[in-house]
This record gives sequence, C-alpha cells and structure tokens, in this order.
Amino acid sequence: MSKIFVFGHKSPDTDAITSAVSFSYLQNKLGLDTKPVALGSITDETAFALDYFNVAHPEVVSTVSDQVEQVMLVDHNEAQQSADDIDKVEVLSVVDHHRIANFQTANPLYYRAEPVGCTNTIIFKLFKEKSIEIPKDIAGIMLSAIISDTLLLKSPTCTEEDIAAAEALADIAGVNMGTYGIDLLKAGTKTTDKSEQELLDADAKTFPMGDKKVRVGQVNVVDVDEILERKSALLEAMKIQSDAEGYDLFLLLVTNVLENDSTAILYGPYEKEVCEALDTTIEDSVLFLKGIVSRKKQVVPQLTVKFS
Repeated sequence: MSKIFVFGHKSPDTDAITSAVSFSYLQNKLGLDTKPVALGSITDETAFALDYFNVAHPEVVSTVSDQVEQVMLVDHNEAQQSADDIDKVEVLSVVDHHRIANFQTANPLYYRAEPVGCTNTIIFKLFKEKSIEIPKDIAGIMLSAIISDTLLLKSPTCTEEDIAAAEALADIAGVNMGTYGIDLLKAGTKTTDKSEQELLDADAKTFPMGDKKVRVGQVNVVDVDEILERKSALLEAMKIQSDAEGYDLFLLLVTNVLENDSTAILYGPYEKEVCEALDTTIEDSVLFLKGIVSRKKQVVPQLTVKFS
C-alpha cells in the first residue's frame, strides 16, 4: 500500500491524463513511489498524443482506496470531479488551474494553483524549480496538453506563461508546434463513431452553482452540423442523465477548433437565465456563442454568478 496514485478529473481530457503522467514522473524523480491512473476512458485526442510520443496509457480506475492510502490530484480539486472514494484516502498534493470549491482535507498538503491555461504549464515550472530534466516523451505530452487546453494558444485562457512553456516543450520534444497542434486537435474531433452518451461523457464536469447542480460538457469539432444533426437524440440522452443524476441544467458546448467559436445545446428550464449569463439568444435549444471556447473562463464563472 506504499504506492501513491496520481490522477486528474473524471471524464478526463488531455491535460488531466498527461498531467498525471508528467507529475508522477516528476515525483518519482524526487524519490516518491507514484503511479499515474485515469478516472475514465482515454479520448481520441489524448490517445493520439500518448501514442505519438510512445507513452503508455494509464490504467483506468473508478475507486482508489482499495489499492492505495495516499493520492495526488492534478487538473482538479472538487470532490464531485474526483475518485468516488476520495474521502477515504489522504490527499498529499494538488496541482491545478481551476477554481477551488468543495475541497477540504484533514491534514496539511502541498497545494499549487495558478491562473494559467493548463495544468502542465505549472508542472513545467515545477520541473524547472526542482532542476529535473524533462525527457522528450514527457515534454511531448505536456506540450499536447497546453495545445489542447488553449486551442493552440488561441484560447482566452492562454497566458504568456503557457506560450513560453509550450515553446520550450516543443523544442525538447522536437516537433513543429503548429503542424503537430493541428493534427492533435483534429484527432479529437471525430464524432460520427460515438454514441450520444459517449459525446456527453467525453469531457463533462458537474458544478454546484447556488442551489443548482449544473452539468457542462464540451466536444471539439471541425463540423458543428455533425453534432446539431443529432440534437434530438442528444437532448433525450441529456434528459435521461439529468433525471438519473439530479442535474438542474445540462449544457453541451460544441466548439469549432478552427473557427474558435462554440454552439451549445441546452437541456433544462433555465433558458432565460443562461442566455442572460452568456449574452446570447436561444432557438430550439441551441445557442450560438461567438468567441467562446473556454468552459473554465467563459461559461462556468458566468453561470455561477447567475445562479448564486
């Protein structure tokens, strides 16, 4: 029971998975015995990055207390986004770039949170602070996470620190960031072979907002119409999930990675409030969100204020 699990949030995206791998590598170099694991299936985009740089896919788990006593969290801190039994293990550290909510521990811990576009940007700084060399394969997946989270450095969440880290990591990984970045983002946009349930679960998080329980999913595409053609089936799947999990509102962001805009499908009785919060209009459960690509910065804070 001496090993320590390192993992990101449920429905993991590229940053959640690769942060677990890169932070675990760093901790092992510093003398700990850690293992990266995943709280959900690996997405096509993440698989592209891992396979491109020949990095093993982490084991997928849903509970952790049956295997370890201590864990480290990356790319999240909120309990509802973590392992189902997170309350049964000791959290030794958190490295994150999201809001802090629904999080407490019995013991002191290492906590590193910064307002940057990607958790791997923070981990890059930790490597430098600890004078640990970043190998080519780890640099490659860290770069992939920054590209993914900032949509190739075009998201409003992107900072100068993200840009500097990405440029340094691209040099270590030996890739052209622009060419590789487009290939990576396109790898995550294939939707025709996925069920409605898979689309809704691929990158979704649950947020408490006042007395509301809000589910916000996001899928990246190059053709928004492929998703809108399935709107009726998606709304039915959203209803089933909402009824089962008690969601008051379910929003699916459909982000065009080439246009840097989003369209959203909304299920729930709060159309007026959502439109006011996001400064848009709705027609037949569909909203157009010009210039909106970031759930973390452009959607969740605005909805939280509206429903709090």
